[in-house]
Order: sequence, then structure tokens, then C-alpha cells
Amino acid sequence: MDKTVPSASPNRGRLKLVLLGAFFLLPMAASWLVWRLDLAPGATGNYGTLLPPRPLALEPLAALKGKWVLVQFDGGACDAGCERKLYFMRQVRRAQGKEMQRVARLWLLTDAVRPAPALLAAIEGTSIAGGGTVLAASFPAERSVTDHIYLVDPLGNLMMRFPSDPDPSRVIKDLQRLLKVSGFG
Repeated sequence: MDKTVPSASPNRGRLKLVLLGAFFLLPMAASWLVWRLDLAPGATGNYGTLLPPRPLALEPLAALKGKWVLVQFDGGACDAGCERKLYFMRQVRRAQGKEMQRVARLWLLTDAVRPAPALLAAIEGTSIAGGGTVLAASFPAERSVTDHIYLVDPLGNLMMRFPSDPDPSRVIKDLQRLLKVSGFG
């Protein structure tokens, strides 16, 4: 009599193979997920430079309280760099879609020159205020306040600074994140 040992179920062998494959693929899947969702420890998810929050008690901002405010300092003559920043702020606001009503734009003039009527028509909806040279002391800058675009939160706190010629998609992403997680504005 031939006694044969019953073989293990084929399903059990397949299960072991699948579990072994999952064991080796799991680290790759986890690292891809961390990379895709920007969850790496120590990595910052923001493009703009975070500033220590400080309350700003400025008259031009008081009218815009309750909104996220993009602020720029420039003279009324407005050279090409100034126009580019104004255009950029308008486009970043529009890119927020249905959330764009939560974002305002403010141009603080650093001189007494009145902006050109054609420029004013192009940036319709942007608040313009004088006295930018006095107000500039409240805004930290690497070289000059005209080198940056600032972000003020709905409570009136200065919180972020972008370069004067920023990467639009990265600023849009920063603002979208803030609008998503913020209950204010």
C-alpha cells in the first residue's frame, strides 16, 4: 500500500505568495504615498516665507478685515515689475474659483504719483491706498518691501511673504490650502 501524504491546499500556497509579495511591496507603496501627499517629516508644504504672525493695525487693512489680503508696495508710476505683481495678484485671486470672494488685493502707494487710468481699469477691484512708505515699517523685507507680495490673514495678522516674481502655481496652491483649512474669511 502506497501511503501518499495529502498535499497542502493550493489556495494556501497562493495566499503565502501574495502575502510575501505584499510584504515587499508595502514599503514602496508607503514611500510613494508620503511623496505624493507631501507628508515627509521636516518638509515644508508652503512656498511663501512664513513670518512670525503680528497684528497690523493699519487703516487700509481695517476696511478689508475678514478677508485674506494680498498686499503689494509700489510707486504710482508703476513700472513693468509693479504691473506684473498687480496682474499676478489678480490671477491668483481668480484662480481660487468660488473661494475668490474671500481674497482681496491691496496696493499701497509708496509715493504721491497717481496711477494711470488705463492701469486702474486693468486692476479693477484692487484697493489702493497712499502712505505706503509709513506703513512699510510694519512689513519685514529682505531688501525692500517693493520686492515682495505679502499675505495678511482675515484677523489682520501679517503671516506670509512671497517674492516679487513668484511661481504662480505654487502661490495658488499655498492660498488654496489656507482657504481650505481656515474657517475665517
